[in-house]
This record gives sequence, structure tokens and C-alpha cells, in this order.
Amino acid sequence: MINAFCKKPLWECSKTLVAVAQGRTPADTVIKGAKLVNVCTGEIQEGIDVAIAEGRIAYLGTADHCVGEGTRVIDAEGQCIAPGFLDGHIHVESSMMGAGEYARAVVPHGTTGIYWDPHEVCNVLGLDGVRLMAEDARRTPLKAMITTPSCVPAVPGFEDTGSSIGPEDIAETMNWQNVVGLGEMMNFPGILSGADHAHGEVAETLRAGKIATGHYSLPETDRGLNAYIASGVRCCHESTRPEDALAKMRLGMYAQLRFGSAWQDLPVLAEAVASGDIDTRFANLVSDDTHPHTLVADGHLDHIVRTAVSLGIDAVSAIQMVTINCAQCFQMDHDLGSITPGKCADIVFLDNLESLRVTRVLIDGEVVAEDGRALFDLPPYRYPDWATRSVHLGREIAPTSFEVAAPEGIVDGDTVRVRAIEVVPGKVGTFEAHVDLPVANGRLESAVEQDVLKAFVFERHRETGTFGKGFVKGFGIKRGAMASTVAHDAHNLLVLGTNDEDMALAANTLAACGGGMVVVADGEVLGLVELPIAGLMDALPAEEMSAKVHALEDAWAAIGCTMPSPFMTMALIPLACLPELRLTNRGLVDCTKFEFADLIVG
Repeated sequence: MINAFCKKPLWECSKTLVAVAQGRTPADTVIKGAKLVNVCTGEIQEGIDVAIAEGRIAYLGTADHCVGEGTRVIDAEGQCIAPGFLDGHIHVESSMMGAGEYARAVVPHGTTGIYWDPHEVCNVLGLDGVRLMAEDARRTPLKAMITTPSCVPAVPGFEDTGSSIGPEDIAETMNWQNVVGLGEMMNFPGILSGADHAHGEVAETLRAGKIATGHYSLPETDRGLNAYIASGVRCCHESTRPEDALAKMRLGMYAQLRFGSAWQDLPVLAEAVASGDIDTRFANLVSDDTHPHTLVADGHLDHIVRTAVSLGIDAVSAIQMVTINCAQCFQMDHDLGSITPGKCADIVFLDNLESLRVTRVLIDGEVVAEDGRALFDLPPYRYPDWATRSVHLGREIAPTSFEVAAPEGIVDGDTVRVRAIEVVPGKVGTFEAHVDLPVANGRLESAVEQDVLKAFVFERHRETGTFGKGFVKGFGIKRGAMASTVAHDAHNLLVLGTNDEDMALAANTLAACGGGMVVVADGEVLGLVELPIAGLMDALPAEEMSAKVHALEDAWAAIGCTMPSPFMTMALIPLACLPELRLTNRGLVDCTKFEFADLIVG
């Protein structure tokens, strides 16, 4: 399966590798004198040479006999080498860049392969959007392995998207050359209840001999988790407690320990594996969602490995979690995940196992990055008009669009108890909070003194004119409004704010530019990141996107917010597969019971 991503499949070059290993044919490249991080045995081997031919590893040991007149020799004296890093769960679109620019950003940090669920673009543009991004990715050396989006919409019946995916679509894509599995099965309620749609998608994946990836976000480790794993789902990135991760590993599920720009679960989850008492073969390190500022300032998987080590996880174990463990999770360790004979020559050079700084990256035996710089050039990828004109509201957004009428019989000066979505910095979960809001002019308004903002979600794909309304708590905003077309997973237009005028300005600003994220206050745009590709991405390089995102973070701070990556926390407000309370274009959703909830507490 993975051979489609390699320079050559093993069966085409095995005779050459055999000849190189025995010295009958010279290697294309020989790495000399490295400290090998052997992820198969968990040890460091000193003074190891690696001979490479046809993009694959032919020999490890003392490789003088593999060097010929045309052999390139790379001196690795004093340096460590490790297998190329693999991210077992990532949404490229969350970087706000296309797949090509994403590859240019992450490859210099040691990332040689990603298991990518493009459900963001699929929710907006369908499988045609996935094909576009896959075409962009193919121009790069990065192994961009797709897991077909399973939940479009995330939880059927609770939101409206630009597309829909069913078992027949999954069956079709399992024949695509770049598809290696099924994207995160967020509809765990459907799996647990025996729904034909959810089980049909998993069945088509298993029928094709590929991997079904998971999303089990309940803090439950007994009957539900057992049932979910029994359905055929192999891994899950939604652990938020050490006991969640440990329970999954004990049941043979790969626990993907997440550390992204906003969802920073690793510091808590590390407790499950840092002691050294637990075999970590079923643990992966993943990023899930990483914005460009993090990629530019901190890195990608190298940053996550460094963080894991700082939390007490052994360096070799941490490297195993982004190499062989990940390859085994996807049943691709016959080609990826270790520096051993026959495997793809995807190799990361590290200055040492303390700083874990990446100095050189090889993919299929070619040097593709050195000293933090990608060595491959890409012309801009041209997205068609249908992919860059995706905001279709079907309604005029005016200040009056944000009025929330008080219940009948309630007079000015009274208070009304409402359900509010309370966010938690750095976490994906929310809580249902009950807050008392005063009534003025027959309406309910934001209450800055209680840290309560209005929230609206407008359908933006098919001009249905539908919208949901509610309140959120926890952002610390003192003035202004924010809007985003990055609003998981349906990516409708989400608007939060302290007043109706600024909320209207924020919404209309994004409608005019084709989508993105914006902060406004007092009738002025303070920060804007335009994302014209599906309302999710731009074609700019990482450095330029990072500067724009950094300016947006400054705008959030200017209106009172201090949480990390607040726009990413905001973007999860509509995601109706995460506990406890969410808001979609159809209304408030109780994600513990999976039913719509009333705004007013009865």
C-alpha cells in the first residue's frame, strides 16, 4: 500500500539492494559514522554507516565496501540519525496553508510523512476539494498519506455542510492511490448505537484492508470504549486524561498523545507513559491542529518530541512514538518507521538527543532540507475559482441579525437564565454553564462583566439562510467581536461579540474577502487573516501566514483575551461531537445526550 509513496516499490529494487549490501554494486549514498537511534531495539548504536540505493536502505554497519566512484558520502560523525518523523493524525488545513506550503514548513523539522485527514476541506468542497489538495501535495517530497474523511457532517442531523460522505464514497476512495485509511470516526454515537452509516464506512475501510482511525472523546473506559474498539477502529487522539490513554493502550488501541497549537493534552497524558513501567509501543505523538505561527516559531514533530522529553518521557521512546509506533499503527512498518534494510531511506539527522535539533532530512535517499531550510522549490499552486469562492450566506448580515429576543412575559430589568458554552484554554472540551442575563429592550445581550458573549453560526454553503444563536463564556473579551469561517467541522460562519454592530462588521468583512478570521472593535478591523481557499487556507508561505496570524493574536489580546491560540478554541464551538455543549447553524446541541438543547434554562 505505502509503495505508492516511495521512490520505487521494493519489488522493483530488491536485487539492487542485495547487490549493494554485499558490495557488488556501489551505493548511491553512504552515511558515515552516525549514532543510530535504533527504534527496533530502543538502543543507540555508535559508529554506524548506512548505505542507500534506489531510495531505500541497503546496508547498516561499516559500509566501506558500498562506496564507489559515484557514491555520495555524508559525514555524520558525532550526529544522531533517526527514522523520518511521522504524524499519525493531522489536518493540514488547520495550518491555514495549502498542502505544498505545509510540506515546505514541516519537512525541515524532520517530518517525512503525515497521515492526513482532510475533513476540513471536504466539509466545504467535498471529495473534489480533497483531490485538489492531494494534487498540491504530490508536488512535494513529503509522504502525504490520506485517510478519507469519515464524518461529513461530523454528526449527521445537527449541522449543515457543503458536502456529505457515505459508505459508497468511502468504498470509492479506498481505490485511490494516496488513500491509506479512514479519517477519524467522530460519530462514535453512531458506532455505539449500531448505525448503518457509521458502521458501513468502517466496513468499507476494513474490506479494503486499510486502517480506520478514531475519535472517542468520552471520559469513559469500559463498555463504550470496548465496543468502539471492537468495531475495528485502531487509534484515537482524543484522550484528555492519563487513564484514557492507558485504557486504550491496554485494549490494543494506539493512543495518540496530542500536542498542537491549542489542544495541548500531552503534559497531562505524559503521566501514563513517562514512568517507564508501561510498554509504549501503542503510544504515538501527534499534532492534530497546528497553526503557522507554531510551525515557524517552534517546529512540528521535533517540537512535540522535545516537549515529550521535557515531560519525562525517554528520548528514544519519544522518537519511537513518531516513527516505528506510527508506522505499525497503520501497518506500514514494512516500508516506513525504521532505519533497517529494505525500508525507505527517510532519515532525520539530529545534533544530539538533548536539544533534538534537526540538521538534515532525507526522503527516499535525497537530501530535502538542511539547517531548517527546505531544499525543494514549489511554484504557487493555482486553485480554481470554485474553490476560492465558497462563502454563500443567502442572507444580509445586519446588526439586527444578532438580536436575541427575551421569552414572552419577561419585562425589561428582569433576568433570564440561559445555557452558555464555557470554553477552557488549551482544551477541546467545553462545559454547559448557566448564566443569568438581564433583559433590555426586550432582548438578551452579551454581559462583559460576566465574561459572556453572544454567539451566532450562519450556514454559508448553500444559501439556506439558517442560523443558530447562543452565548459563550471564558474568552475574557472586553469589547468588539470576532468572526471565522474556520469553524469545525462544517465551517459555517461563526461570530462572537460584545455588541451587534461589531458582530455585523466582522461577519461582512469575511463575506467580502471569501472567508478567514477577523477581530474588530469600535467599528474598526483590528486583525484579519484572509483565507480564500475554501474559507480555510491561503496560498502564502508559512512565514507570511505566521506574521498574519501573529497580528491576529495581538488583536485578540487588544480586546482582552489572554488564552493561547484563542481563534482555534473559538473554532471548536460548533463541533457537535465533543462534550458538553456546542452551537451549530441549527442551534444548541447537548453533546452528552446528542439532542438539541433550549437556549433558555427551563
